[in-house]
Amino acid sequence: MKRRNLELALLILGAPLVILLFAMLALNSTNDVKLTSLTVPLALFAAFIISHIVIRFKAPNADPAILPIVFVLAGIGICFVTRLAPKLAFNQVIWLFLGVAFMIAILCGIKKFENLSHYKYTFIVLGLVLLLSPLIPGIGKEIYGSRIWLGLGPFSFQPGELAKIAIVLFAAGYLSTNREMLSIFSWHIGPLRLPDPRALLPVVLMWGVALCIAVFEKDLGSAMVFYFVFLAMLYTATGKKTYLVLGTLLLALGFVAAWSVFTHVQIRVANWINPFADAQGAGYQMVQAIYSIADGDIFGQGIGRGLAYKIPVVESDFIFASIAEEMGLLRASGVLMLYLCFAIRGYASAARAKTDFTSFVCVGLTTLIVLQTFIIVGGVTGLIPLTGLTLPFISQGGSSLLASFMAVGFLLKAGDEGTGVTQEMRNATTTISSNSVLGRVALGKRLTHSVVWFSFLFCLLVGNLVRIMVVSAEAYQTMPSNNHTILRESHVQRGTITTADNVVLAQSVLQEDGTYQRKYPEGDLASHVVGYYSNKYGTSGIEASQNTVLSGAKGKASWIDVLKMQAGGTRVGNSVELSLVSSIQHAAQNALLGFNGACVVLDPKTGAVLAMASSPSYKASQFEQVLKDSLNTHTENSKLLNRATQVRYAPGSTFKIVTLATALEQQTAQLSTRYNSPGTIEIGGGKVSSEGKHDLGSITLQKAFAYSSNTVFGQVAVQLGAQKLVDGAHRFGFDTQPAFDVPTAKSLMANPADMTLWETAWAGAGQPVGNHDVIGPQATVLQMGMVACAVANEGKLIKPYLVKSIYNADGEKSYSATPKMFMQAMSPQTAHDCLTAMLSVVEEGTGRATRIANIKVAGKTGTAQTSKQDENTWFVGFAPADNPRVAIALILERSNGTVTAAAKAQNVLKSALVSKGLD
Repeated sequence: MKRRNLELALLILGAPLVILLFAMLALNSTNDVKLTSLTVPLALFAAFIISHIVIRFKAPNADPAILPIVFVLAGIGICFVTRLAPKLAFNQVIWLFLGVAFMIAILCGIKKFENLSHYKYTFIVLGLVLLLSPLIPGIGKEIYGSRIWLGLGPFSFQPGELAKIAIVLFAAGYLSTNREMLSIFSWHIGPLRLPDPRALLPVVLMWGVALCIAVFEKDLGSAMVFYFVFLAMLYTATGKKTYLVLGTLLLALGFVAAWSVFTHVQIRVANWINPFADAQGAGYQMVQAIYSIADGDIFGQGIGRGLAYKIPVVESDFIFASIAEEMGLLRASGVLMLYLCFAIRGYASAARAKTDFTSFVCVGLTTLIVLQTFIIVGGVTGLIPLTGLTLPFISQGGSSLLASFMAVGFLLKAGDEGTGVTQEMRNATTTISSNSVLGRVALGKRLTHSVVWFSFLFCLLVGNLVRIMVVSAEAYQTMPSNNHTILRESHVQRGTITTADNVVLAQSVLQEDGTYQRKYPEGDLASHVVGYYSNKYGTSGIEASQNTVLSGAKGKASWIDVLKMQAGGTRVGNSVELSLVSSIQHAAQNALLGFNGACVVLDPKTGAVLAMASSPSYKASQFEQVLKDSLNTHTENSKLLNRATQVRYAPGSTFKIVTLATALEQQTAQLSTRYNSPGTIEIGGGKVSSEGKHDLGSITLQKAFAYSSNTVFGQVAVQLGAQKLVDGAHRFGFDTQPAFDVPTAKSLMANPADMTLWETAWAGAGQPVGNHDVIGPQATVLQMGMVACAVANEGKLIKPYLVKSIYNADGEKSYSATPKMFMQAMSPQTAHDCLTAMLSVVEEGTGRATRIANIKVAGKTGTAQTSKQDENTWFVGFAPADNPRVAIALILERSNGTVTAAAKAQNVLKSALVSKGLD
């Protein structure tokens, strides 16, 4: 009776662990632990003690560790179902006690286990009927996309859970009878030896049944478990790895076929590869699970303190995500190790079995439970594609719980008929072959290989948990869309966001429930820059890029701030001061009213962004409705799109600044160099035309710049060649994505090796043409503002920034922006010559609408002429020309010349100069 005494000791050891879980749950939900709070774990312990007593009499030689392992797993399951779905907890407890009752009934009802092998064909018929019964119209039900349920009035049941056990019993009987035939490989194909086609028939049959389950019932998980359990039993019976290889190839073939035909399979694979691609749609469950797991850290959030309830149906398929979040990496790994211990003890029972049938039943039922665990945990953690399975003994679901306990009953009864290693070795003789029932050498090796393989799989699970919960945890937690982090931070007084002239753009207001609500008192002022903050939709803009600063997780001004946070004190966020000036921002937004477009104003000497406007705009306080509306709007028309940084436009003639600077730097031409400027010219077999096709005759390069002659700048570009033109653009930041405070698209140039002479000519004039994957130039408004800054700052391009300063709650500064060199775009002399040319644009050329009394303005206009019906107009420039203080880039989409960007830019420049004291 040593085995039973050990079993009792392990049950007593596991009881405090289960009781402690319920006590912690009670503390975190009601702040009190009463005897009534512990009724369920005490009743559960009593049920398993009764099971232990029955085992003492009905299966005294059964493995002593299996029942205690199941007790702890079931206790964890009931605790978490109570935590996540309290309305379902009572039914789950009833199903658990019913499962224990069935387990006891199996222990008491089976007199001689070997006799079950006589009913193997009855079991396969029963199993197939149970598997296929959900397909029967009227009683079969489809839930969550899978048709695996039978409807019995208000109740639902998964017959496939019981079918798995029936099929394991059939397979064990079949393999024990035909083991020798299946082990003989008599079919030769060249040097390969394969089993007789008749021996392969069961593999093909099981493959076909699995495929039917996947196709008609849309139950990928059950199909995989069902098929791999059979392969594991086949390998145990024969020791032939060929079956595993052929079986895996057949499964892979079936999976590829299903993936190519069925949308639901394609969605599962897509969500596995990148669930964040559709985080609010098909990938929502997976994304929310990752967020929860990442929050678990080493020791967990505490029972009842997690946010896994945000995962749809978390109590079923995704319950392990909640376990990882609330119990932490160490204890979640411990749960997985319990399953691995179950595998070891189940295979130990198989090794001790008296007959082949008993051994194969132990292998099949153990593999059934452990493999299902690997598949569902691997799916929830993103190691493999997700399939709809329950976590044995833990997930909510009556039919799964009932089947799991029945499997344990069969496993314990099978283990009771084991011979024992000591007795077996005593009986061993030289007449026992390695393949005989009592000769366990070969069988022991196969079982050892299987345990090693399961150990490897579970090590992968733990390793993947470490990746999510430790290595990549911060990356997941700081994602702008992580609503878990944002919800936790709802009790944090988030810092304010202000302009450089102290206008409050965002602040947190205390609510009656103790949480803080984000308010945006200035309406739509700089809404694309500030962004939004939501516990449902995440964050954007500065709210996203400075999230850890605003929430107080980073950006501490002093060591006292750090100590306060580590001590668990109330976290108060840091305030962020932007470089924006409210008067300039208002002017920039007013310039865009009635148009789609964008405007950026910068300080060319420091890189400070003084204004950044995008139209259409939105009120930050109404972003949730705007976000919902944007789902039904084409991306390019979305109000949430920051056109200043996230949209690439054809820069039109404003790119001639880059072409001119490159030609001057390469000494290809000077401002005084003369060119013929016809209305249209043929270059490289194609035509290049100027606006209106006006023939300007022989003119200097400076005049060609002032009047924006495409034909002249097409010639200049060809003189330079594609490579030098592209290299010149690179010196201004094209094809480079500098770190910036809000999301920014990279401005592009084409590959010079792909550019024809005609394409090069048009590129020099700022028009991206061609049929390549990347055509250029394509530029953001911010990029063209940087081009203006480079000319205004003697060729030095300073890195732009939006965040000027960061302050803690006591007003102490922890960060102050300083000018940082980005790159040297050109020499000071070239910059001076470009300035001279840009002055002539405003004084006598196409930019006269930008002239300001008593202030010299340098600039360049542009028109994107890719479609006469769909023109965008540009202005890029700076002022005062003799001592540049502000630079601007402005675009009006589809203005068709009725209102020019130059005229709109004038008002913005006036406002900016006033703010600088230069009115």
